[in-house]
Amino acid sequence: MAAEIAELGEERIVVNMGPQHPSTHGVLRLMLEIDGETVTEARCGVGYLHTGIEKNMEFRTWTQGVAFCTRMDYLAPFFQEAAYCLGIERLLGIEDDVPERAQVIRVLLMELNRVASHLVCLGTGGNEMGATTVMTISFTAREEILRIFESVTGLRMNHAFIRPGGVAQDVPAGLSEDFWHMDAEVRKYLAQLSDLMLANPIFKSRLVGTGHLNLAGCMALGVTGPVLRSAGLPYDVRKSAPYCGYETYDFDVPTSTDADCYSRVVLRIEECYQSLKIAAQCIERLERSVGEPVMVADKKIAWPAQLAVGTDGAGNSFEHIREIMGQSMEALIHHFKLVTEGFRVPAGQVFQTVEHPRGELGVHLVSDGGTRPYRAHFRDPSFNNLQAVALMCEGGQVADVVVAVASLDPVLGGVDR
Repeated sequence: MAAEIAELGEERIVVNMGPQHPSTHGVLRLMLEIDGETVTEARCGVGYLHTGIEKNMEFRTWTQGVAFCTRMDYLAPFFQEAAYCLGIERLLGIEDDVPERAQVIRVLLMELNRVASHLVCLGTGGNEMGATTVMTISFTAREEILRIFESVTGLRMNHAFIRPGGVAQDVPAGLSEDFWHMDAEVRKYLAQLSDLMLANPIFKSRLVGTGHLNLAGCMALGVTGPVLRSAGLPYDVRKSAPYCGYETYDFDVPTSTDADCYSRVVLRIEECYQSLKIAAQCIERLERSVGEPVMVADKKIAWPAQLAVGTDGAGNSFEHIREIMGQSMEALIHHFKLVTEGFRVPAGQVFQTVEHPRGELGVHLVSDGGTRPYRAHFRDPSFNNLQAVALMCEGGQVADVVVAVASLDPVLGGVDR
């Protein structure tokens, strides 16, 4: 290569951005060939974070698999849990048996998770361009949502809360008050972010016209989510193939035709407002269905533990333990077998999709009739969207690479499953 460069009389340099660079949204390596300040070639190197989650899931029961897949894209755990559990429910043939209240709780958590994920995208993207205030506001707003997650699931991330057949437990009393407080705070912070970014001349000069990817390019590369919608196609799995009752909610799918980094910021802010609108509808439905079940009635599938918190602040309620340990040998045997062996899923395969914050998330599950997945494979949107890096960056400036990658919002935990 050195001889070739000397013959051409050019001074081309190959630069590595990552895999530890703070502007690559995780452990991503970008190999850039630059001529002066112009990027002549851009390639992605992935795999530095490989966790083997999909292979590990083959050695765990169907229910235990939730604790693995929730850790893939760590900024959007509820979407992976939901896609995985919806796939299992289709294989079991119990889609229509999942209680309505459980589906509403799933939608509430997913939509709040979408807002939290977009806030991280906006905050880190702003920080990479030197706008630290954008990051502090975004993360302060996200903190309000994480408090809701903690009150419902006990955890801020990696929840393993959505289970085959429903959810692990009902929402706590007082969730409505917490939600409306969070809603007001997040809307206030979103308004501040809009004021800081959208009319800012420096912000616009960095983003308008940068990272252009038109509809033909998106379709050719399998790009989905806000990046696809910024090119004008209103494709959203919640509308095109509804799940969890999304067809019964009132919301819009915002689109743009500018197909640049700026339009993706605008769309993500608008999507946050639409998600808050859906979440408010969920809260109203939960208020009308207090006391209804949140897990299927079939005791051969439903997790046996009554997850009321014990007096020590953790574990099962004393009443439940006293019953299975002291009064019902059958309940104890059933509890032991279901937790250790798991339930059997009829042989077959299924492909289930959900609308993830970064695009279309798909899960392909194969069952051989046993208590563990024969195969579990996820189509993570970040992985497919990263194909667009070369198309978006080549011919542009080195500084624009950071902006273009940030507009894709890749999370490498999902890429390197």
